[in-house]
Amino acid sequence: MFPEDPISPEAAVDRFLTSLKTPARILVAISGGSDSTGLLLLLSEAQKAAPNLSISLCAATIDHALRPESADEARQVAALCASLGIPHRTMVWQNAKPKTGIMAAAREARYGLLAEAAEAFEANLIVTGHTADDQRETLRMRGMRAEQISTGIADAVLFDRRFWILRPLLFSTRTDIRAFLSARGVSWIDDPSNEDMKYERVRTRRQLSAEADAERDMRGAGQERLALASEGAEWLDRYFRLHGGLLGQVMPDGLKQDRAVLDYALGRLAAVFGGQPFVPGRVQMERLLAFAVGGKPGRMTVGRVVFDLRRDGLYLARESRGILPLVLRPGEAGVWDGRFAVRNGSVASIAIEAAATHSPSFLCLSQESSVSKSLGTEDSLSLHMESFTARTRGGWIPVTSTGMREHHFGHLPKAAWKRAIASAPALSAEGAYLASESVRSVDLAPYFALFDRFLTRFDFTFADRLSAVFSRVPYAEPPLRSIDGKTI
Repeated sequence: MFPEDPISPEAAVDRFLTSLKTPARILVAISGGSDSTGLLLLLSEAQKAAPNLSISLCAATIDHALRPESADEARQVAALCASLGIPHRTMVWQNAKPKTGIMAAAREARYGLLAEAAEAFEANLIVTGHTADDQRETLRMRGMRAEQISTGIADAVLFDRRFWILRPLLFSTRTDIRAFLSARGVSWIDDPSNEDMKYERVRTRRQLSAEADAERDMRGAGQERLALASEGAEWLDRYFRLHGGLLGQVMPDGLKQDRAVLDYALGRLAAVFGGQPFVPGRVQMERLLAFAVGGKPGRMTVGRVVFDLRRDGLYLARESRGILPLVLRPGEAGVWDGRFAVRNGSVASIAIEAAATHSPSFLCLSQESSVSKSLGTEDSLSLHMESFTARTRGGWIPVTSTGMREHHFGHLPKAAWKRAIASAPALSAEGAYLASESVRSVDLAPYFALFDRFLTRFDFTFADRLSAVFSRVPYAEPPLRSIDGKTI
């Protein structure tokens, strides 16, 4: 989806619908602004013009409750949808609003509420009205923060491992969308926050002049990222091993591969093992790469991950500092340390903390025998020893740390394995480790902070391969039969 020039909104929607797997139920995110209103009307017209498309539409408006007018604007959108015969619901952001970082918090809330609406409507994908103007602004803002070329807004993003969010108008201009609406006598709502100079995007929009180079840079960066993701997935197959779900190992030959692939893969592994939603910065990555390929044994910490270089490869484990406890009441779910998704199905509140290596604790370790060796795992688990099987996803089981360390991981460097064990999740209730019957009612699974909330199609191949390495279920495939004109 990288056209050479902006394309008309009508052509963009035709292209989108042609690429879509059908039958499909599409949730349109509509605020009432020109971009989302145009998207809704374009899809509605296309559906009526070609009823054999096997698509149905529904719509949702997110009322962030940040302005007095927002509720009335949502009612106007609902009336528009009713006139088009499109089911609609308004989702209100009920939570307390933060005093700082309001835009980021609103974005997080918006997509969470859209996912709720998609579930309620039984939709299988979500579309938003992002345009080439939004893309240009994003590229400018990200370019001011980083030296490397940004891929900008992705045309397809998997949210929360559940719903693909697609952006059919990403290569159409706001001017053309508004011309389409005006020709049909359809008005739109102008959000006053779009003129508020306290927001970076508004300041960027005011300063930005038309720049054809922005799209060209984005196209090149997107194709490069897709290629790196594919090569990075192959690199995982050949050179990466996972031990106990806690300790990563890059084989020596893996450190001799193409520098760009190594940069891509190590950066994303650092984010996963460190529980971070972003890869380390450019300066940190340059230091890490110089260390990794230098060949001199030693250790360094980057992005909350200890990298331990030895003759048999580079080991990765979460550093022991800064691992905060998480308390979950019965029925609650949460993410611990950015690395484990936990759901408490027991009748008591539980605490998840970093394990202590000197005392028995119930840890979450990968049942690696269920994973193909070609996906990077070597160690196998025999389940006859002192362990308890919990209701977990992806082959993860709680076990006692001493048994695992002594019987199955003796070939690993002791310091590296001890560090990994120390970073594992230990479950307790009222200060005592959980009994086996309570452990069975707790869901635990690896969590990738970098990918599991928002996964762009640019990184999909790498993330999906990494998911297999960690014994997780595959990510949902994009609901598209073709991308960039190529059948998938």
